[in-house]
Amino acid sequence: MPHPGVCVNIINARHLKNGNGTVTNPQKFLDQDFEQLKQYCMIKRVRYIDDMFPPDVRSIGTGLLKADELKQVEWLRPHKMVPNPMFELDGVSRFDFGQGMLGNCWFLASIGALTFQNFILRQVVPHQTFNEEYCGIFHFRFWRFGRWVDVVIDDKLPTINGRLVFVRSKDPTEFWPALLEKAYAKVCGSYLDMNAGTPAEALVDFTGGVHMCIDLTEPPPHLWELMCRAGQSKSLMGCGTPQGATSANTVLPNGIVQGHAYTVTGVKQMTSQGQPVHLVRLWNPWGEQEWIGDWSDKSPLWQTVSSQEREMCLSVADNGEFWMTLEDFCRFYSDLDICCLCPDFLDGNTSCHWKTSFYEGRWVAGTTAGGCMNNMDLFWTNPQYQVKIDELLSECSGKQELATSNVLMSLVFPFSENSDGHDHEHEEAMEEDKGTENEENDENKKHFFRQYSDQYEEVDAEQLQRLLNENILKGDMKSGGFSIDACRSMVALMDTSITGKLNGEEFIRLWKRVVTYKDIFFRTDVSKTGTLLLSELRNAVMASGKRVSDDMLNLLALRYGASSGHITLESFISMVLRFDCMSRGPSPSQQPDPEARSHAQPP
Repeated sequence: MPHPGVCVNIINARHLKNGNGTVTNPQKFLDQDFEQLKQYCMIKRVRYIDDMFPPDVRSIGTGLLKADELKQVEWLRPHKMVPNPMFELDGVSRFDFGQGMLGNCWFLASIGALTFQNFILRQVVPHQTFNEEYCGIFHFRFWRFGRWVDVVIDDKLPTINGRLVFVRSKDPTEFWPALLEKAYAKVCGSYLDMNAGTPAEALVDFTGGVHMCIDLTEPPPHLWELMCRAGQSKSLMGCGTPQGATSANTVLPNGIVQGHAYTVTGVKQMTSQGQPVHLVRLWNPWGEQEWIGDWSDKSPLWQTVSSQEREMCLSVADNGEFWMTLEDFCRFYSDLDICCLCPDFLDGNTSCHWKTSFYEGRWVAGTTAGGCMNNMDLFWTNPQYQVKIDELLSECSGKQELATSNVLMSLVFPFSENSDGHDHEHEEAMEEDKGTENEENDENKKHFFRQYSDQYEEVDAEQLQRLLNENILKGDMKSGGFSIDACRSMVALMDTSITGKLNGEEFIRLWKRVVTYKDIFFRTDVSKTGTLLLSELRNAVMASGKRVSDDMLNLLALRYGASSGHITLESFISMVLRFDCMSRGPSPSQQPDPEARSHAQPP
């Protein structure tokens, strides 16, 4: 039986606190544990088949392939395609693969960028093999929505006539690109769901880093410096060309493909005919089809640079990689994506140090939501703003270098909670049993109590219900008054004699609390509706001497609130009584008094 929703949230919160979701301890995608599944297959001597991403048309998606092509698809394991399959062949390289029948050039361009950073690559693509302990199961890691996840797949791949349908390795015995593509398709939902996208999506999913998109139709004046710093800081870079008249990838006369994603594989300043020239190296994930303009593989301009630079940078091969000037890059490409683990590439020097903080929660109307109370319809909608700085500040010098510039601002400010969750200043005022009221008032309450008590001067839950509804609510009952269950809970909480009823002393303690909470209720009901909004509930709970987290406040509102989310007086009193008594307990350094023991009683 699955855990209730609240329990799931608590369990997940504990896992996150223990480091679950980090790159070294990723969450199990769809609750599939790679090690357990592999061990099971080894013990049973079977090869793994993934029921969560089955090797059939459901995983491909409808409409991606033509009907006659779909009929020919056969899902094969690598050893059925080649005699000796390899996961990797002499490491990984952008030249290992080329795009297949799937429009996921954005994904493959991002893989091309990933191959330059082996440390990041191994976070996504762990070392695996078809030899030792092979049982048809593989796994990969991606950063999804703030958490690293470990994705398990089987190695059945879609083929037509024994040839891979989608990404294809240049060497038919190498399969890491096809398996990585399948794992990402599983995360997306199907291969069809990978059919369109931007390099930014995959770059972030590969790194969990900071992403920056630059519009090349209006490039910033410092673009070259920015790209150089990005390259030096081991950032991943991808780019795209504008879409043509149709959705098809039309090849222009200059060799550039319209509506296509490329990898930025390098930037280099060279000296040509005594003048500096800024060159950008790009790679087409098709594995072919290159730029044929200035500084292309066969351009005569390469004869104008030194033989050393020419030998180091020029590779005349139809592998999809080529050089072009920064000016041509901005002319024929529409956008540049830069992704880095930390935005160091934004800084021109090392004097600026970045600091990051991470907060997780929900934007809930009335609690964590922000805005202005004068606009209640917009108070909880969490408006967000994007700030663009068109010009860089001039470089600082002297003492100004010590100044700090804040780029990102938080709209939600955390506060420190007491270790025990109590406001002791308010709590002291709540200790009525310390003699804050005189004995004459207590006698008056006992006299009033006897009007409802039995012959033994005790009240049970039913008598207490009538007493509270007639004297506390006085007919103003928004939800039918105190329920019998609420009164039974009050009796259980305050019954230190464990008789199932309240005697005079126990009733006085309860009455003082009820009156106090009633006063708090009406003082914090600023809307004068006779109920508490969720935003008012926080103030009421704090006034009662408690500090609760946002998650706890939301749970209290769900438990004690009406369908509208409003809290009635009787619900508020029941809630705070239970919350107060359950949160109190004996001090570890002293013996508990009788009332403290009553507070420790289970409700």
